[in-house]
Amino acid sequence: MFKSIWDYRYFIFSAIRNDLTTRFIHSKLGGLWVIFNPLAQVMIYALILSNVLSAKLPGIDNKFAFSIYLMSGTLGWALFSEVIARSMNLFIENANLLKKINFPRVTLPSIMLGSCLLNNIILLAAILVIFMFLGHGFDFTILWLIPLMITVVVFAFGIGLILGVINVFVRDIGQVVPIVLQVLFWFTPIVYPVEIIPSEYLDFLNLNPMFPIIEGYHDVLLYGRAPDFMSFIHLNIIGFIVLFIGLFMFRKATPEMVDVL
Repeated sequence: MFKSIWDYRYFIFSAIRNDLTTRFIHSKLGGLWVIFNPLAQVMIYALILSNVLSAKLPGIDNKFAFSIYLMSGTLGWALFSEVIARSMNLFIENANLLKKINFPRVTLPSIMLGSCLLNNIILLAAILVIFMFLGHGFDFTILWLIPLMITVVVFAFGIGLILGVINVFVRDIGQVVPIVLQVLFWFTPIVYPVEIIPSEYLDFLNLNPMFPIIEGYHDVLLYGRAPDFMSFIHLNIIGFIVLFIGLFMFRKATPEMVDVL
């Protein structure tokens, strides 16, 4: 698999560029929609909840603290949810390619993953510009976003591959997963600070794998400090196990997927 990715690397890079181009070729604003969609959601939550929750962010004296908090968490969630959503329908949407063209199948998820990362980097650049306008600075601590993004990608890609393979055979998965993602979103402290959660419920929150990831984004972008290193170790171990299972299922199920599609 990995040799095929390396051998077809120029094809993958070209396909990522073409994917971004074709998605916005008929749009007047083009790639700006990558930025506007998540930021519009941030603005809605900020307008509705800022008066209620803005005073509950300890250690931040910026009057736009709650908006910065929202954007920090949204950045991590956007990458996680996009990778899972696009992985889940990847093989169904590319059924014709899988049936008719002889090429390494692993290039398809590689292209999808590269496109998701590019979208998230564009969103990150926009958020950093907004931070500067809001008077919120950042330093070299921001480099912690690199291992954070890798953690999100490994974990989400593994889950996405598993769901994508299953979705070929059981199409109900495509209906259930968006609901599960919506529930997980509200059980993750993205639009509310963790401090408002009663202590007796924190143990349940710790069962959410996205909780330490989003808290890591808050630590880096909001507070300018390094995230919890031990959380990285645990999440990466789990993430690579899930990714291994996903790649194993993808490799074993590809011939049967082609027949079903």
